[in-house]
Amino acid sequence: MKFPFDKKRIQEGMSFQTYYSLTEKLVKEGKTTGPNQSEDLAHYTKLNLSRMKRLVKTATLNDLLIEKINQVKSKTYFLVITEAWCGDAAQNVPLIAKAAEFSPNIELKIILRDENLDIMDQYLTNGGRSIPKVIAIDAESLEVMGEWGPRPNGAQELMLELKTKEAPYTEISEALQRWYIMDKTNSFQADFGQLIDAVLTPTEAIK
Repeated sequence: MKFPFDKKRIQEGMSFQTYYSLTEKLVKEGKTTGPNQSEDLAHYTKLNLSRMKRLVKTATLNDLLIEKINQVKSKTYFLVITEAWCGDAAQNVPLIAKAAEFSPNIELKIILRDENLDIMDQYLTNGGRSIPKVIAIDAESLEVMGEWGPRPNGAQELMLELKTKEAPYTEISEALQRWYIMDKTNSFQADFGQLIDAVLTPTEAIK
């Protein structure tokens, strides 16, 4: 399936550094991205900046994932849909950025969900606008090679379990944070390797 929008929409996306700097600026102003400027979301954005700082400084990718990334030979966009207040984004977008750095053929572009709902609505998760979402797109043909998100499989299972129990949002958020700390990025790296496999094997691209 081809990306159903003009390439310009991808190219208008931010680099990770621009997104990171935007988040820093918003935290200083007590704000967040998107139309909902509630105190809660501003607070989550501040927490997320701390999480991103930690991952940027300390996270490393394993040799297997790096080896796969180095095999990407055709120009590919990693289009990331996110928002600064999203806890899962803080845990995963810095790792996606690190992955992109290992290949000169991968260009990371970040767009904000609520400013691009037409794109978001093409890549729903169980009918919801869950973020972050990564879409791997061939830069020449705009063929969608694969997608990933909004969180590693283990975290997604935990999320669904807690939602089934109708747990409050704060409990879900805290449980997911504990899961990410215990997992130490291992599940993300295993899952993300499958997206790279799809990029390397065009016949397995999402139809």
